[in-house]
Amino acid sequence: MAGVVVEDLTVEYTRGGHVVRPLDGFAFVAPAGSLTLLLGPSGCGKTTLLSCLAGIVTPKAGRIEVHGTDVTKLAGNDLATYRRHGVGIVFQSFNLVPSLDAVENVMIPLRANGVKRHDARKRAIELLTEVGLADRTKHRPAHLSGGQQQRVGIARALANDPQLLVADEPTAALDHVQVETVLRILRSLADRGRTVIVSTHDPRMLGLADHVIDMVPLVASSSSAPEERHLEPGEVLFEQGTRGDRIYRISEGEIELVAVAPDGAERLLRISGPGDDFGEMGPLFDLQRSATARAHTSAVVVGYTLADFKARFGADHLMKLVSRYAPRDDAAADHAPTDNAISTSPS
Repeated sequence: MAGVVVEDLTVEYTRGGHVVRPLDGFAFVAPAGSLTLLLGPSGCGKTTLLSCLAGIVTPKAGRIEVHGTDVTKLAGNDLATYRRHGVGIVFQSFNLVPSLDAVENVMIPLRANGVKRHDARKRAIELLTEVGLADRTKHRPAHLSGGQQQRVGIARALANDPQLLVADEPTAALDHVQVETVLRILRSLADRGRTVIVSTHDPRMLGLADHVIDMVPLVASSSSAPEERHLEPGEVLFEQGTRGDRIYRISEGEIELVAVAPDGAERLLRISGPGDDFGEMGPLFDLQRSATARAHTSAVVVGYTLADFKARFGADHLMKLVSRYAPRDDAAADHAPTDNAISTSPS
């Protein structure tokens, strides 16, 4: 059963005298009871799409259906009812009221919906207990960690029991320890039947998602054709901190991936051989290279643009490259290769 269906969605506005379309004919389906990621860097239209799903932004064209309701046809009281009951929103910056404690923050949407104070407080305490904050109900935001504030935000988004939960970069302001708890909560909500849609550029979420919607604009390249490189031992293919639009597959020889510390010290992350892929994180997330790649032996590598790589080897394989070694906690981060240091054999 489709929880969310988006068809031919176009959002248009004018900035500086120029027409901007963050979404142009965009379409996707998120099944009910699934966790779907909108993947991509800032500026690719993720927040705009979530705002449309929440009934906050009206698209220029297209259709949005949420659990059988055509949101794009709603107006007036019907739209207000959908915003109160049909969708819950989790914000990147938490958006809690500083002068209110955790219970009172969660009570806000309930009281606004006419729920009696006693019943609203009872519901708020139940939700805070559900997200693991039973011992923090009386704490104000200033006395809560970032992860705890985000959990209050999730409880508040669930107050009126919406079928759809949208979260805009919910882990962006959190450290690795806090992220794990928030991710587990989002995953559990989908497991219990809610449709959860999360915008992110955080690869730590990939392993938990049922579906990934790639919203990354393709990086321009002078040529879309595969680029073969012959390297001598010690020759550098790319340096840490640089940018590039190629994902590499090794045809012959070995490539070493090295992390370079600010003091110049090097740490060997991995030695990759024929058939291994590496360098995917830079093109995929529009990031700088997070490791240096150089020939360990004489080597031949083939570089593919993001579009060409996905066309040849499949988007699923690309997602596996990213998620297979994505660190889930601080201990894993200390031992696993990250970002462009990721390298694995095709599966």
